[in-house]
Amino acid sequence: MFQLLLMIIYLAFISLGLPDSLLGSAWPTMYQEFSVPVSYAGGISMIISVGTIVSSLQSDRLTKKFGTGKVTAASVLMTAAALFGFSISHSYAALCLWAIPYGLGAGSVDASLNNYVALHYASRHMSWLHCMWGVGASLGPYIMGYALTGGQSWNMGYRYIAILQIALTAILIFSLPLWKKQGTDDTGQGDGEDGAKALSLGEIIKIPGAKEIMIAFFCYCALEQTAGLWASSYLVLRQGLSAETAAGFASMFFIGITAGRALSGFLTMKWNDTQMIRIGQGLIFCGIVLLFLPFGNVSALSGLIFTGLGCAPIYPSIIHSTPEHFGADKSQAMIGVQMASAYVGTCLMPPIFGFIANHISVSLFPAYLLAILVLMAVMHKKMLGKVVGKR
Repeated sequence: MFQLLLMIIYLAFISLGLPDSLLGSAWPTMYQEFSVPVSYAGGISMIISVGTIVSSLQSDRLTKKFGTGKVTAASVLMTAAALFGFSISHSYAALCLWAIPYGLGAGSVDASLNNYVALHYASRHMSWLHCMWGVGASLGPYIMGYALTGGQSWNMGYRYIAILQIALTAILIFSLPLWKKQGTDDTGQGDGEDGAKALSLGEIIKIPGAKEIMIAFFCYCALEQTAGLWASSYLVLRQGLSAETAAGFASMFFIGITAGRALSGFLTMKWNDTQMIRIGQGLIFCGIVLLFLPFGNVSALSGLIFTGLGCAPIYPSIIHSTPEHFGADKSQAMIGVQMASAYVGTCLMPPIFGFIANHISVSLFPAYLLAILVLMAVMHKKMLGKVVGKR
């Protein structure tokens, strides 16, 4: 039965990835229909991110009160309702309104599921689950493309995804008895939900190592999002590639992440979470060095692939190591604030580089990534010193 629940969680991660890339793929059609500037996509994205931050910070309280299964089912239902709302929207204001439940649903389910897997399953499953998220994120644009090329509007693309999310909600509701199973698994850990008091943000920050891991997670997600958003522009403006070639090169970064997480699942059988994080940081460093080198397309393409491969193990390994470093009773609270820190990083750091690129030079792209990487490595090392010293 425990493995059946794992399969449902795998399905949930694929489904969670499906809507994440929809806005970007549909926006070229949407903004023209609404007669708004192309930059207005950022407004919707920001509303979703703020909602996600708020619900991530509340995930500890909600999970301890209702349990992971109910929080997951309710959050996916909220996301499905928001996606259906997108599918019936015909104004920019309506999209902004539906973006609120979208963000609130996404944050809780992300934090709750990640904590559950960190507590109950081996590290390899965390890597493979996040690989499944990448599969879902890759399929989303294809579903939207199917709707648009078939003569349908972008609304139908959102409706198809909403229907899939509603089906997942039904599966999650029927699976609720499975989530009540308590005990241990192949990691030897319990669930950490029973009898523990929900922690306030102030109490969480006072935990030794909490501030450092929050900054490290902020840096990781800032690096990933900045690389994904600005790689194409850097290749066009700095390397002189055509927009089409640059887009193909930039996709190698995401392919590197998805393929790297599939591979990381096997590597975790040999190396622990801390070793996987260090390997990832080393690969990112190699990728950034390659971006610095003046060897044209070869070094640029290799740099993006290495950077993507390096990013692959870091996110799942940080999440999976949270119960070990901070205790099962505090893991949900810690993962919630880590997720919130991550979304703050994705909101702030890519626009800051955009400002730098616009007012100084896009050539600073590798240097910007390197600065973030160094801060991430330093903070992760400081966190390890505090939690190891505490034990």
